[in-house]
Amino acid sequence: MKLADIEAQMQKSVEATQRSFNTIRTGRANPSILDRVMVDYYGAETPLKSMANISIPDSSTLQIDPFDKGSLGKIEKAISLSDIGLTPNNDGRVVRLNIPPLTNDRRKEFVKMAAKYGEEGKVAVRNIRRDAIDSIRKQEKNGDVSEDESRDLQDQVQKLTDKYTTRMDELLAAKEKDIMKV
Repeated sequence: MKLADIEAQMQKSVEATQRSFNTIRTGRANPSILDRVMVDYYGAETPLKSMANISIPDSSTLQIDPFDKGSLGKIEKAISLSDIGLTPNNDGRVVRLNIPPLTNDRRKEFVKMAAKYGEEGKVAVRNIRRDAIDSIRKQEKNGDVSEDESRDLQDQVQKLTDKYTTRMDELLAAKEKDIMKV
C-alpha cells in the first residue's frame, strides 16, 4: 500500500464528511439539504436533485421545479417523509420549501448531528490507518521491508492520520459556527 493511496483514501473520507455536513440545515436556504431526499419515481428510488431544478428565490426559500410536472405529488410526499423537517407547499407548478429560522434547541440538535458525522469521518480515517499499519507489519513480517522502514512508514501513516483528523475537526468547528450563527 502506497502512502499516496492512503492519503487519497483519507481525503475521500474528508470529502464524504463535508457532503454529510452540507445536508445539515442552517438558518439559510441551501439546496444541498435535499441531497439525501429520494423520490419513489415509477418504482425506483431517484435522487430529488436529478428530477428537478432546485433554486433559491430568497434567503429563506427553496424552490423545486420538477422536469416532469406529474411528479409534483411524489416529490412533495418524499420531502414530507424525509428527516429534514420542512413542510412542502405545492402550487401545481413548483414545490416551495420555506425555511424557518432555527430555534436554539433545534440548533443544538443539528450541532449534535454534525458532531456525529464528524466522529464517523474520523473513525473512517482511523480505519484506513489501521489497515495501512496492518499491511506494513505484514510486509515487515514477510521480509519485504526492514524494521526501520516499517517504523518510518508507520510514523508517516500516523502523521497523515493526524493531519486528516485535524482537518475533520476544523470542518466540524466551521459547521458548528455556521449552525449557531443567528
